[in-house]
Amino acid sequence: MGIYVSVRGWLECDERQLAAAQEIISSHHDDHYSNGWGTPRQHVNWTHYLFYGADLRQSALDRLVDQVGEIARIPASDDDGDRIRGLFLASHEVDGTTEWQVREGHLFVSPGNARHRYLDG
Repeated sequence: MGIYVSVRGWLECDERQLAAAQEIISSHHDDHYSNGWGTPRQHVNWTHYLFYGADLRQSALDRLVDQVGEIARIPASDDDGDRIRGLFLASHEVDGTTEWQVREGHLFVSPGNARHRYLDG
């Protein structure tokens, strides 16, 4: 049956960064796990959000990590210098939860916090 990882989280960006992120997602399209990406039905105010939620086989996790890392490297698109930022939790059936922070042009992966254990059940 395999080992699964539940990944859920979001990215915050501007309109140009969202378009660049969607291009990256399209370039990694696999007709299965890439369907976990979504955006709100209608944009509200200034920040654009891109969400991910899916239960992946462990064997597909590295591809998603690489994809999120590539999105993290998208540069600022205007003079304010804001980069894409976000937060994901990945709950591994065996190894527990990790936290993925997207900030400062990088993806930082660290052990999950005990306060998020309720999501593992």
